[in-house]
Amino acid sequence: MSGTDVEVKGLFATPVAAVMLPGAEQRNAELTEIILQRRARQPSIGASSIGGWHSTRDIVEWGGEGIAQVLAAGRSVATQLTADRHGNPIKPDWKVEAWANVIGPGDSNACHYHPGSFWSGTYYVADGGCADDASLGGEFEMFDPRGPSPMMHAPLLKFAGEDGLSAGSAQTIRPRPGLLFLFPSFLLHAVRPYTGASLRISIAFNLGLYPNS
Repeated sequence: MSGTDVEVKGLFATPVAAVMLPGAEQRNAELTEIILQRRARQPSIGASSIGGWHSTRDIVEWGGEGIAQVLAAGRSVATQLTADRHGNPIKPDWKVEAWANVIGPGDSNACHYHPGSFWSGTYYVADGGCADDASLGGEFEMFDPRGPSPMMHAPLLKFAGEDGLSAGSAQTIRPRPGLLFLFPSFLLHAVRPYTGASLRISIAFNLGLYPNS
């Protein structure tokens, strides 16, 4: 039987969406100033941060117009990617929770997920040079939600197809200023150690539903 006779359907795909937001240079300059001023007077709440700074989850209240723009874009993308249980378009009244992360030399984020939400997202304010130099690390790392099973049973084999090589392992996204991406909140993820000499600044957010909505 030739390959053209075989019908392959990808099941249980995990959607990850990315978009470059226009106007990033000015927005990011303003956000950098606001976030670093906040960091100077507010201790990190810790959370998943390993050595970095994690703001309180109320940046909506103090982040200014730049945060409003980022979250508006995030809600718009999430709405495009969300349907009701019958597959029909829906416009949820998203409940938003957002915060800032600042990572310096040697810092990272431990593996975690975001319970209580449907979509989560990240927006990059500053990449610390990661976009142009892969040796600096700092990548956003996402782990296969199926776990290591595909590798445990036959570690020398991979599924053919677009995402077959990552089965049982991980995929990464390299930071780039202005990049916004969304992923399901159940997806385990981490930030690899950043080894540059500058700062990697990002906005993280969760989108969920209000009770009884």
